[in-house]
Amino acid sequence: GKGRVAVISAGTADGFAAWEAARTLAYLGIGHKLFEDCGVAGLWRLAERLEEINTFDAVIVVAGLDAALVSVMGGLTPKPIFGVPTSVGYGAAQGGRAALASMLSSCAPGVGIMNIDNGYGAACAAARVVNGL
Repeated sequence: GKGRVAVISAGTADGFAAWEAARTLAYLGIGHKLFEDCGVAGLWRLAERLEEINTFDAVIVVAGLDAALVSVMGGLTPKPIFGVPTSVGYGAAQGGRAALASMLSSCAPGVGIMNIDNGYGAACAAARVVNGL
């Protein structure tokens, strides 16, 4: 692969989908880095990593619950973003349907959304973008 992909998880509970994306990128020979636990509940965790994240060519954002991280990243990076809603959450999270609806409703430009828990699909989509560089 020619480019590099940042994989960002909102919380540690979203790790399974983020790790799936990272492992797929590794298999495809795409440079990547995993940034874990960067959710909007503690924006300083994202802010202190943002400069490095923006050195990558594409970004995969993995988030459950209300999945606000994908919209936040959409406003903080000019890079293409691939959102992965996860089935993580309780109450109104509805097994990931709330996160999916939130991501699909985002007004952030340049964001493509995968299906619930589909880290593999996000990695493959990101690979297609960065290999075209």
